[in-house]
Amino acid sequence: MSIAGQQMKNNVMQQIASVRKETAVMASSTDEQRNGLLESIADGLVRDSKAIFEANLQDMANATDCAASVRDRLKFGQEKFNSVIRSLSDVAALSDPIGKVLLRTELDDNLLLEKISVPIGVIGMVFEARPDALVQIVSLCIKSGNCIVLKGGKEAALTNKALFDSIQRSCEGSFAGTGWILLLQSHEDVNQMLKADGLIDLMIPRGTYAFVKYVKDNTRIPVLGHADGLCTMYIDRSGFVGKAVACALDAKTNYPAACNSIENLLVHKDISSEFLPIMAKAYSENGVSIVGDKRVCKIIGCPEATDNDWDTEYLSLKISIRIVDSLDEAIAFIAAHTSHHTDAIIAEDEQAVRKFLTLVDSADVFANCSTRFADGYRFGLGAELGVSTSRIHARGPVGIEGLMTTKYLLSGQGQIVGTYMGPNAKGFKHIDLGTEGPSRILSDSDEDSEDAQP
Repeated sequence: MSIAGQQMKNNVMQQIASVRKETAVMASSTDEQRNGLLESIADGLVRDSKAIFEANLQDMANATDCAASVRDRLKFGQEKFNSVIRSLSDVAALSDPIGKVLLRTELDDNLLLEKISVPIGVIGMVFEARPDALVQIVSLCIKSGNCIVLKGGKEAALTNKALFDSIQRSCEGSFAGTGWILLLQSHEDVNQMLKADGLIDLMIPRGTYAFVKYVKDNTRIPVLGHADGLCTMYIDRSGFVGKAVACALDAKTNYPAACNSIENLLVHKDISSEFLPIMAKAYSENGVSIVGDKRVCKIIGCPEATDNDWDTEYLSLKISIRIVDSLDEAIAFIAAHTSHHTDAIIAEDEQAVRKFLTLVDSADVFANCSTRFADGYRFGLGAELGVSTSRIHARGPVGIEGLMTTKYLLSGQGQIVGTYMGPNAKGFKHIDLGTEGPSRILSDSDEDSEDAQP
């Protein structure tokens, strides 16, 4: 490796190490300080909106060879801009996540145990070419008291830089300064992030399954995976056709490039003859192309699906439709072809709904509504880092709670373990005192201290 290349690698590690030094500042900040910073960032983005839009136009001009789904996510116009400004206010309105009491137990007289929520520390986030995601990520990290190392998709490089520069200007002179956030630029920088074990506490990759797997295979840092959005909707024999058509249409056409849009549509054989012609007409009127199995082709005359179609995340106005003979077959199909993101049933049969919700193993399982509701903002989380398909730490739309960990506080008056051991051991009381209110340990012992923060 050249001296220049080694110096660049060392520089990235030094920058990440500098971010690490800011964790105490962020974790000890007050909710009022963090909310004030979110408000300043919103004002700054409005101030710098012209430069941001110009940068995005240049990114769009450079992305002419990109897929339509990439360009759709890349575009950062007034509507998306207004949405991220609203999301900053929504995140600020959330309750303070730092120092929440999750458990409070009196182990014995004057021996109090509490479990409280605290920030994870430094989050490493690699995300697709979607500029609005950068603002959501930053807002959630501020509210949760975490530092952040960011790397966005190369197609959005200019827009991300404009957003980042605006955010940094808003941070100057604040309690946090500008050192808690870092935007990396190159693909090689990602490889350096993956080697930053001990500096970065949690990696959150967003993108294709192959990319998420690459991250998991090449780092010792814990990874919260956000994989593909291969979503399926099943129309049960008991489903109302009008309701089913409306939900299946919205789930495909509302935002085809989104990971919570459906790619597979399953239809019970008993309702297929009535439902499919109406659904095909609605899809055709909205520009959706259909491939189907042999039975679907006979009813609506569409091209036949290949084996690969059932496992393809189109992210476009295309859908695969299959007729199934039973609810059990639908559940088995989903188990074989889902990415465990979001799956839905349209049915009036309550037993069928309960069985589907119980047996389908996905982060989000819905009944009688569009899969597009799988979103942190719509769930009331303020914003989201993405939808996690992992089974530990956080699953589904990841908001503030997914950026928190815990620590135990124990306050006594000189107690020793020996008292509770041996033939004359004293017993523990283990009295559950509930979790209402702030930490009694912090407030009782440090109520007059400026440093009394979790």
